[in-house]
Amino acid sequence: MAQGWKCSGLSWSADGPVLRWDGGRRSALTWGKRVAFGVAEGGGRTCVGARGHACPARAAVSGRSTGARCEECARLDRAHSVAADTLADDPRPYRVYLAWFGPGMVKVGITAHQRGSARLLEQGAVCFSWLGTGPLMAARRTEELLRAALSVPDRIPYGAKRAVRSVLPGSAAERAAELAELHARAVALGGWPESLDRAPYEPVDHVEVFGLAGLPAAVGEVSELVAGGSVDGRLLAAAGPDLHLETASGAVVVLDTRLMTGWGLVPADGAEITVPMREFKETSGVQDGLF
Repeated sequence: MAQGWKCSGLSWSADGPVLRWDGGRRSALTWGKRVAFGVAEGGGRTCVGARGHACPARAAVSGRSTGARCEECARLDRAHSVAADTLADDPRPYRVYLAWFGPGMVKVGITAHQRGSARLLEQGAVCFSWLGTGPLMAARRTEELLRAALSVPDRIPYGAKRAVRSVLPGSAAERAAELAELHARAVALGGWPESLDRAPYEPVDHVEVFGLAGLPAAVGEVSELVAGGSVDGRLLAAAGPDLHLETASGAVVVLDTRLMTGWGLVPADGAEITVPMREFKETSGVQDGLF
């Protein structure tokens, strides 16, 4: 890593979160583990490419971008995604799901059946339940039906997800209450595609998986990495791409690991957080002057 490693993102395995590095190496993340790294001096952030191919221009990208792709690579990546509706002839089965991220935050989405619940872990869903399984376009029509009939969105901003992780209801039943009600309303709707096999309500809770039980409130988040900057903290929890880190001062901050991609990263022993931070407004009076 002394030569500058390239992070390719956070993924979720059966054992928990894992940081992936270019070249195939993986770093398992466990609660209490120290997460410390520096950003190589004098370097810049470059596009990570698309669909497994390097960016031909090695274009520079903004430090605040969570995609770490230049405009052309972002266009190519999205053009081959399920969200772009360009894969209508995909023969694989897809699942429709309802996911809950906190009070008043439920979304509908679809994922390839073969991926299991990986998509829900990647999004940081606190709990979820399947709605049905079928061909891609049947799953897509069901998703659109729920959005229109029940006013359920297909996206929840990450800022909203982060804001409530430390104040979630204490029991799995309480966390699943909104999910149960929406699932019942969804299956009662008419107009479902006949080729979609409906699934019974079976909530899955991720609070223990993410380490959210008893999580202290975060005071802010890393807004971007910069050359010569550093990050250091003890891992308290992880949800989706986010790491909740306890700093040397005892404050908790959130690091979106998508901000790590495209940079050359190096070891940082005894480092502090010296990258730009965004303080959460609701805690500004508690940690005045922290950043």
